[in-house]
Order: sequence, then C-alpha cells, then structure tokens
Amino acid sequence: MGVAGGGPGSFIGPVHRAAARLDGCYELVAGVVSSDPDRARAAGESLGFAPDRRYGDVQEMLQAEAAREDGIDVLAIMTPNDTHVPYGLLALERGLDVICDKPMARTVEEASELHRGVDASGLVFCLTHVYAGYPLVRQAREMVAAGDLGTVRLVEATYVQGGNAREDSDPTSPRSVWRKDPDRAGRSLVLGDIGSHAHHLIRFVTGLEVAEICADVGTAVPTRTFDDAAGALLRMSNGARGILWATQAAAGVENSLRLRVSGTAGTLEWDQETPMHLDFKPLDGARQMRTPNGPDATPLAKHSSRIVAGHPGGFIEAFANLYRDAAEAIAVRRAGGDPSDILEHLPDATDGLRGMEFIEAALRSSDAHGAWVRCTA
Repeated sequence: MGVAGGGPGSFIGPVHRAAARLDGCYELVAGVVSSDPDRARAAGESLGFAPDRRYGDVQEMLQAEAAREDGIDVLAIMTPNDTHVPYGLLALERGLDVICDKPMARTVEEASELHRGVDASGLVFCLTHVYAGYPLVRQAREMVAAGDLGTVRLVEATYVQGGNAREDSDPTSPRSVWRKDPDRAGRSLVLGDIGSHAHHLIRFVTGLEVAEICADVGTAVPTRTFDDAAGALLRMSNGARGILWATQAAAGVENSLRLRVSGTAGTLEWDQETPMHLDFKPLDGARQMRTPNGPDATPLAKHSSRIVAGHPGGFIEAFANLYRDAAEAIAVRRAGGDPSDILEHLPDATDGLRGMEFIEAALRSSDAHGAWVRCTA
C-alpha cells in the first residue's frame, strides 16, 4: 500500500496506518505524507519508507511505483477534500484499488466523476465511513434486514461535538485551516465533516435512502464564518420520517454520535461512546442488550470483533474492519473471483455520491428557508 496524506500533525493519518497494519493485510511501502515535498520526504523516512519510495508528490509516486515490479497495489488517500477526486482518478487509471477518506468530494459533480471512474475501472473503492465498521452497527444492519424491527417508520441520528464551541477555537493551524476554506473542503464544514457520517449511518443500518429533506444549516457561534450546526427533517424512501442533527459547537461534548431506528415491531439504539452495546426494544417483549460476542450476535458482528466477550473494541478496530474487508475484496478480485458479498457492507463510491447529494440538498433547503427538496437524483 502507498499513502497520500496523513503526515506530521495529522489525527487521521496514524489511524489509517494503524488500521491497515492491524490484521497484517497490507505492507506500507511508499507515500507522500505532506503537500510540501521536503517535509513529505522527511516524514517518509520517519515512517520507515525506503529512500527511493519517499516521494514529493502523488504523480511522482504513481509513476515511479508503476515502473517497479514490486510497486504498490493500493492507494490510501487521507488528504484534504479537494484532492480526493483527482488522486482517486489517477490511482484508478494506474490500475490501483483505492481506500479514501470521507467526504469523497466537494460537490455532486466531482463525486459523480469519481463514481463513473470507479464503475468503469472494475476496481475496489472503499470510502472510510468508519462507523460502518463497528460490530454492533453491522449487527443493527443485519437485524433490520432480517425484519426484527418490522417496517422502519422512524429514524434519528445525532452527531454532536464540542471542539468548536469557543468563539476563539476556530482552527488556524496549517493542518486544519483548509477545513474552513470552501474551495478546499466544500461549502459546509459541519455537514462534510460529521453530518456525512450521520447520513451514512442512517442509510447503512436501514437500507433506505433519504428521499427529501427540510434543513437549517448555519452557525451556532454568532461571529463564525463557517457552518457549525445543521438540523434536518427527513423523509425516507419508504415513507418513514427522520431527524438528523449535527454540530461541533456543543460545549463540553466530546464525540456523541447516536442512532435510533424504530419500526413496527421494535426499536434499536446505538451510541458511539458506548459502542459495545446495542439496545433492542421489541414491541411485545423485554428490553434486550446485544453485544458483539453475546449469544444473539449476528455472523457479521462476530466476524467484525477480534476479541473475546466482555472486552471492548473501538475506533481503530472499526477502521481496521474496513481495511480488512477491502483487502479481502481486492484479493478476491485479483484472483478472478466475485467480491460482491464482501463489498455489500463496505462503504463505496455510491455512498460518497449519495453523501454529496445529501449535503447539497440540505444546503439548497436551508437557502430556501427550510423548503422541502429532493435529496437523490
């Protein structure tokens, strides 16, 4: 595997690299881990890359690696949002499978371009919506698909953080200032950064699309120039009603992502800060607490847990599930097989496109003072 981005000072870069190594599916051999060529090469040394595989830019890396017998098979992209599409397309053109951080793009047009490129290539593309890797999120998906909740009627997803609660807490460091620049990050910081996770979680667990949205997107901190709060009413593709709320301005809150799905036969609830518990409340039965290795764990939940019952797993392990599943799909594809069973629960370019459609629909609705607008094409 080669990496683009995630160098000195990055939060997500070390997470990606640890996740890739956890199951021994990848050997990290090359990279461009900074937009500054000198810093990139210096950081490549600290990551253990051989001298001739510490590159100054992505084009240089892809050209050099293509000429090697032992060149990279996979590119992992963890750069600012404006480079996801060009780097992804370059990698696909070179025949490389791709693992890409979210959001996939800045606009629907960009996302559509990359989606077409993935479809035309036949290669594996994994979008790291990490919460789809948690064992009990996967169990919730299987329980909904099995009909344990009956017909889904109501959904609620909230993603609440407090990192930007202070008026003077706006990011100004070189590694994060790009997030406030709509030309680099996309028009909405809060929707691209965390709202996209809440949106994907709803879709992943329920199997439904957001058909229409009525949204309010703006600033909770009055002096701020970038979005830090978004709320929306949702109409799902089966007629179910929903609510989505995301903010990074809730003082004192750390990383509170919560999901509730209610159907005709019961409700499921999951909280990212207590990820080893899935609360199942059947309509005509006693409340049940599911765990990844408990007697009621589904096959996908058990497959996604590396440790024995009663021991906690978490964020890096969930990331690693995506990396492991991508590796299995890549290996099957390269052997001439059909990886569709593996890809079924792996976030992909379609998820990236749907995410951008959701963000742009929310912004159109908010610009129209909360008018209902279509969410998918």
